[in-house]
Amino acid sequence: MEKHQRLDETFNPKIIAFCCYYCAYSAADLAGSLRLQYPPTVRLIEQPCSGKVDIRLLLEAFEGGADGVYVAGCLEGDCHFLKGNIRAKKRVNAAKKILDNIGLGGDRLEMFNLSGSMGPRFAEIANEMTERILQIGPSPLNKVREKRAKKGEEGDLK
Repeated sequence: MEKHQRLDETFNPKIIAFCCYYCAYSAADLAGSLRLQYPPTVRLIEQPCSGKVDIRLLLEAFEGGADGVYVAGCLEGDCHFLKGNIRAKKRVNAAKKILDNIGLGGDRLEMFNLSGSMGPRFAEIANEMTERILQIGPSPLNKVREKRAKKGEEGDLK
């Protein structure tokens, strides 16, 4: 837990992890069974397949307040739905370009491939993403939302 003790009091990143049910979510479950520590700032969203994650969903996660997002799917060539993880990788790369173009930064988004037996690697990824987002800082969208909230305006960006 030492790594996570240094989380800045003023910035606890919100990280969304879209996890494939068959592999990445199983790896997360194994990490929990092994009592491996990873930051509580990572929120898991189970998906039937990483290929189910589309660009809109990734961008909406940022709009909803995420500082970082990652997609975790099966190992390449091992998808239970044949090519879902390949589709997810292409979508993540396209979304990263969009994030760069709008000034949020594509480095806030990443794709990882895991098997269900890779619990330690899942915890490692959660730690890596948390460290990355702590270095990058809060999402600019959240800063706008906070300024509006202080002024008493509606916090929604829409």
